[in-house]
Amino acid sequence: MTRSRRRKLDRESARARAAGMYGVSAVSAAVMAAVAPAQAQTSGGLEEVIVTAQKREESLQNVPLSIQAIGTEKLEQLHVTRFDDYVKYLPSVAYQSIGPGATAVYFRGVASGENSNHSGPVPSVGIYLDEQPITTIQGSLDVRIYDVARVEALAGPQGTLYGASSQAGTIRIITNKPDPSAFAAGFDLEGTTVDGGSEGYSAEGFVNLPINDRAALRLVGWYAQDPGYIDNVLLERTFPTWGGTIDNSALVEEDQNELETYGARAALRIDLNDSWTITPQLMAQEQNTKGSFLVDKNGADLSYSAFKPVGAKDNWYQAALTIEGKLANLDFVYAGSYLDRKVDTDNEYNDYSYYYDVLHGYGAYWYDNNGDFIDPSQYFIGEDTFTKQSHEIRLSSSQDNRVYFVAGLFYQLQKHGIEQNYKIDGLADALTVTGWPDTIWLTQQERRDEDYAAFGEVTFNVNDRLSLTGGVRFFEAESSLKGFFGFSAGYSSGTGEAVCFDPVGINGAPCTNLDKETDESGETIKLNATYRVTEDKLFYVTYSEGFRPGGINRRGNLPPYEADYLENYEFGWKTTWADGRFRFNGALFQQDWDDIQFSYLGSNGLTEIRNAGKAQIRGLEADVSWAVTPALRLTGGLAYIDGELKEDYCIDASACPPPDASRGTQLPVTPEWKGNAIARYQFTLGTFDSFVQGSVVYNGEAWSDLRDADRAVLGKQDAYTIADFSAGIARGPWGLELFVNNVFDERADLFTTSQCSILGPDGLPLCGLRPYSYVAQPRTIGLRYSHKF
Repeated sequence: MTRSRRRKLDRESARARAAGMYGVSAVSAAVMAAVAPAQAQTSGGLEEVIVTAQKREESLQNVPLSIQAIGTEKLEQLHVTRFDDYVKYLPSVAYQSIGPGATAVYFRGVASGENSNHSGPVPSVGIYLDEQPITTIQGSLDVRIYDVARVEALAGPQGTLYGASSQAGTIRIITNKPDPSAFAAGFDLEGTTVDGGSEGYSAEGFVNLPINDRAALRLVGWYAQDPGYIDNVLLERTFPTWGGTIDNSALVEEDQNELETYGARAALRIDLNDSWTITPQLMAQEQNTKGSFLVDKNGADLSYSAFKPVGAKDNWYQAALTIEGKLANLDFVYAGSYLDRKVDTDNEYNDYSYYYDVLHGYGAYWYDNNGDFIDPSQYFIGEDTFTKQSHEIRLSSSQDNRVYFVAGLFYQLQKHGIEQNYKIDGLADALTVTGWPDTIWLTQQERRDEDYAAFGEVTFNVNDRLSLTGGVRFFEAESSLKGFFGFSAGYSSGTGEAVCFDPVGINGAPCTNLDKETDESGETIKLNATYRVTEDKLFYVTYSEGFRPGGINRRGNLPPYEADYLENYEFGWKTTWADGRFRFNGALFQQDWDDIQFSYLGSNGLTEIRNAGKAQIRGLEADVSWAVTPALRLTGGLAYIDGELKEDYCIDASACPPPDASRGTQLPVTPEWKGNAIARYQFTLGTFDSFVQGSVVYNGEAWSDLRDADRAVLGKQDAYTIADFSAGIARGPWGLELFVNNVFDERADLFTTSQCSILGPDGLPLCGLRPYSYVAQPRTIGLRYSHKF
């Protein structure tokens, strides 16, 4: 697409926003009709969706890739504000979460149930904000979805164009950009109430300010107070070794899991001339959570019992710069960013203390300076600091040529400062980590991950119907971990301070007992053949590879873990029918996953990462869109994913058989079936443009862990179906909407976990005696008012 055509689309988009199309929850049919000529492929048909999945602007229907795109209008219609909201409409995506900002994302079943520890593997799914990656080592940012142009989900390995953290897929959040051609502004106000919970509210707004015909500023801001719905209920515990009884009466509270989110985004666009544009952007957000977002599966409905305060503060900002221009007849793009994130957490660890004492008498190890046994209840205070910088330079030739290409260089540096302070109040000085009162265990480490890559793809149009594409990415990855972890020398003679090799510690640690690094290099390739049967129907076959670099095992007697690789074989189709009113896209695939990285809690609660053999994943994904009439739209998506181990997995080869997970074991986290359907009907009610909408999401059964013994304790997560409903009216610039999410109040189990190792040293249930679930928000009723200028 030429720059003049792109600017034309930008101007048309700006006029649409000024008329109230973008960012409006209750969009009138008249407004939609007014902008349809700029959006539709054919008169009266479905809207054309422009994506940038292949590092260039093109119609979704011309991209030989399994991709879903949820645009501005649909994001508003579906009340998408957070990750949880849009991921349920992406059938190929599964995830594990313990609350906002603490989520691990997976595509097409490429999941082993790892515990996402700070010393564990990097994510297998890359998440981007515009051109810049925002996936930190322990997961991605929970970006507030407002004034967003679209969310793109790219299924399958994206190792050629996107690199290491896109082994299994990529999610891209594309924001609305400043536009010099027209003023636009608007705001949205919302109030909600949760069935059996509390009330919430939010205020969001944006303004697009043309400075002159070559420059514009776009400002966006939001504040949200999400309602609580999980109670911290009374619980008493008697520790047998100490002999005392504790309770949590001081912390008992209804609806304690409150979430506060606020942030802003500012972007400036300057067209230096007809060829060059620069776009600096700054985005910042803070999320404050109070209480736990996990519920006790063995307790009362929507309840949890915490003996210490639980909460988190997640604060981050990202500065980004994009430069676009022409070098001779080539398009040039530079995309760079710097991300700074800090997460402070307060967590309790009472289950660990209680069950280890009840089952194994561990309370005998905790006493005060007088030698008397004490309340062994543990809790920990965490501080994680992340910085990430990325730089990408790429050149691309015109798609009008018979042979065209995209090529570039990429560099990324991630740093993670890790502090986890496990405390027992009143602990004897001889047992505490030197310089850290009441601390039984300290983790004070610095992790560094550095990536270099050169990449390129070339497409050859054999004729008007057949295109061939080949791509390669050469990479080098380096990872290091340095610092301190463990007990005091007075408590342990084999770990912690007792095995330090450097008396100088980092960030106040008593000494250094860990200093490891690893590096590796390699390449991934992609081959594609695309055949266009007609202008609106194409088929493609693809072979692609994804990789995830290896890393450090901090336990001294364990070697580094190796990279794992994914090979993808895919046949897909993009088709449009009925004069542009019906769209049917899909893909069949097989993925071979080799040297699977599996992280789990080993002895002393330390994360260990092993390569867990091989797996094979076969599946189908499809989505449909149907403009039944100008007033009625139906959309839906479906994924079937069958993933299993192709060989036995043994944590310790000398102890096999029996294996920890047997050949044929179904991979965890991802259900076999996941799907959604959405219906929206627009009509005139008196002088108002009105609508009704319903959606339903189905998620099948899934395991939470790979290992047979852990599955026997935790069981399978049940399938669930969640339905949402909304209705609204609009007149001119304003709209009013009533919505009900989770209409039937389904108690959906999204992820099951435990506070510590599920099984104890003797192989019997330990923290698996008290499993927890991250559940879908109960029935929520809300009212939203939108106004555009």
